[in-house]
Amino acid sequence: MSANDKYSTPLSSRYASEEMSKIFSLRNRFSTWRKLWLNLAIAEKEVGLDMISDKAIEQMKAHLEITDEEIEAASKEEAIVRHDVMAHVHVFGKTCPDAAGIIHLGATSCFVTDNADLIFLRDAYDILIPKLVNVINRLSEFAVKHKDLPVLGWTHFQPAQLTTVGKRATLWIQELLWDLRNMERARNDIGLRGVKGTTGTQASFLSLFHGNHDQVEQLDERVVELLGFDHVYPVTGQTYSRKIDIDVLSPLASLGATAHKFATDIRLLANLKEIEEPFEKSQIGSSAMAYKRNPMRCERVCSLARHMGGLLNDAIQTASVQWFERTLDDSAIRRISLPSAFLTADILLSTMNNISSGLVVYPKVIERRINSELPFMATENIIMAMVEKGGSRQECHEEIRVLSHQASAVVKQEGGDNDLIQRVKATEYFKPIWNELDTLLDPSTFVGRAPQQTEKFINKDVANALKNYKHLINDESVSLSV
Repeated sequence: MSANDKYSTPLSSRYASEEMSKIFSLRNRFSTWRKLWLNLAIAEKEVGLDMISDKAIEQMKAHLEITDEEIEAASKEEAIVRHDVMAHVHVFGKTCPDAAGIIHLGATSCFVTDNADLIFLRDAYDILIPKLVNVINRLSEFAVKHKDLPVLGWTHFQPAQLTTVGKRATLWIQELLWDLRNMERARNDIGLRGVKGTTGTQASFLSLFHGNHDQVEQLDERVVELLGFDHVYPVTGQTYSRKIDIDVLSPLASLGATAHKFATDIRLLANLKEIEEPFEKSQIGSSAMAYKRNPMRCERVCSLARHMGGLLNDAIQTASVQWFERTLDDSAIRRISLPSAFLTADILLSTMNNISSGLVVYPKVIERRINSELPFMATENIIMAMVEKGGSRQECHEEIRVLSHQASAVVKQEGGDNDLIQRVKATEYFKPIWNELDTLLDPSTFVGRAPQQTEKFINKDVANALKNYKHLINDESVSLSV
């Protein structure tokens, strides 16, 4: 049967990076099991099990990377014994005959399956965090570049006061900084299950060491140390608590919300023709409408962000229904949801890196939209200027109210341009401030402290968050799969 005749998830076959796909691959999974068995044997020998020979350990070290042939052999073995871990114990034992009798000694299946999962979750975060750092850095450069460019603000998607293009970008960046904080916490909180035995009591290891509790504790600590972790969960059942999966997936679901908001804003701005995602020279927007420039990258982000948000519920529901020391109804769903969450997050960040490195701004369109709304926003400034010239606020308010309604009718009923300022210039009452109108309508005077807020935020908050990641920041272009 050809691979083209089988379903494969688009997460790995179409979108995700090779490094993330590799973490959750069969070869890495089974090779990690072998690494766990090796380090268990090393620790057991160090702590006092003389039955483990140096030759056994050397053979295991020489065959940590599982071959295609061994994967196939283990698959056939599993079809017979109906147990994936034991199938691999048998195959590894055949490859390492001097170690065959001590592989998996004292351990239960979750020694390899759960500890391996925790290793994968940590390693996957080590791929995601640098990508997030680069999204933040690229958007920060964009924000600084456009910190002074006035743009119409929107509340309820209705015209509001002006802001700047750079200040708007800081709203995206701030949420990404929170995502970075959450991901750092989750990554650093991941420990190992360690060596806990069948129900978490370490009874099998206590038996191996003839009732010596100190040696069992040393074994647990040494295995964790050999595997590069700094802490072990002090108590477990047969599995590590599935609540940990909630802690691990929550930051990814939250990232999905940030990504969806960011991409939606860009999609709306693309419709307004103010800002667009990158559009390649040979890219086709529509099979029928040749002029189209569809925001396909942002649409992909929104689509996958919704998927990732839903995966958190898998972890929540699974953690809530684990009976006593464990049940096996967590296995199948975790095989799907844990890799899917990290593959999806990987795709989102790669796509956001691509988008943020090539955002296109159209200042003339932005200026035209400002000019269509600014006259209405300037009415209060006009009233204040007239009062300074000796006019009555109430009288001026009525004059500008009438002209504003006339201009609004031209825009809404006739489809014309906002001609309020022309009406002000044609009304003798406002003659005292005719020469000041250009100043009163300068967009830069309507953005408040947006430029200063942007500069301070980037130089302080972003700089502090990224100071330990400078070595991970790069200017490399991020290409996307179709």
